[in-house]
Amino acid sequence: MARRPLQIGLSARLMHEPPRELGFPGKTLQYLEQSMAHWVMAHGALVFMIPTLGRRAEVDRRAISVRDCVAALDGLVLQGGADVSPESYGETPERPDWRGDRLRDLYEIELIWEFIVQGKPVLGICRGCQLINVAMGGSLWQDIPTHIDNAIVHRDDALYDGYHHDLEIVPGSRLAALYPEGTHYLVNSIHHQCVRRLGNDLVVEARSPLDGVVKAIRRKGSGYVAGFQWHPEFHGETPGLLDSRPVLAEFLAAAERRLLDG
Repeated sequence: MARRPLQIGLSARLMHEPPRELGFPGKTLQYLEQSMAHWVMAHGALVFMIPTLGRRAEVDRRAISVRDCVAALDGLVLQGGADVSPESYGETPERPDWRGDRLRDLYEIELIWEFIVQGKPVLGICRGCQLINVAMGGSLWQDIPTHIDNAIVHRDDALYDGYHHDLEIVPGSRLAALYPEGTHYLVNSIHHQCVRRLGNDLVVEARSPLDGVVKAIRRKGSGYVAGFQWHPEFHGETPGLLDSRPVLAEFLAAAERRLLDG
């Protein structure tokens, strides 16, 4: 009998106040970004967006639980998007536009821990990398240019994913094993917050070589929990950029092992 395709859950982006032209006044939208879904699907896995189960959600938790959702899936990918709320790591937003999305944080942190409890892999992209760090008890710099002296640019809104900078992979790390050709590569960069205090049981696997900003983290141990502070789903076949295929292949291989182990 042929094995079924892997079933990968994507956490939802939340739009709490949709523009009126979308036609959903007073409603909250939950959505995923096409490039992320297609990146995973191009490697032969099925993608399912995981809706929230919050206190104000219409879904009664007595009818279906986060445990039920995770049991039906083989792995979790955390998308990018809105800032992580400083309240999620015990701080007050220094500016109103840095207040982030606390509701999304709570929803995704619950997912992270349920996937870990069930022994299933978690991959965090950009915001997802930051949230893994926060879920493990770490904190963030609320704004790189404000708090890190001599920081290079990490976000250029005019160029968006067309903005690139150097990445240095930590020798001897599991990430280094995926890229044995060297330690210095080029990645996109679309963030203004980053890891400050590293979370419990995490190790740094890559940095920006010019200012030390953390670019990749991983949870210690035999399971798979990793976060990358760039968008590999946007790299595609762009010449000169880090090949994103090994990153996703490692995550899907972890999901495959967990599925086979039952």
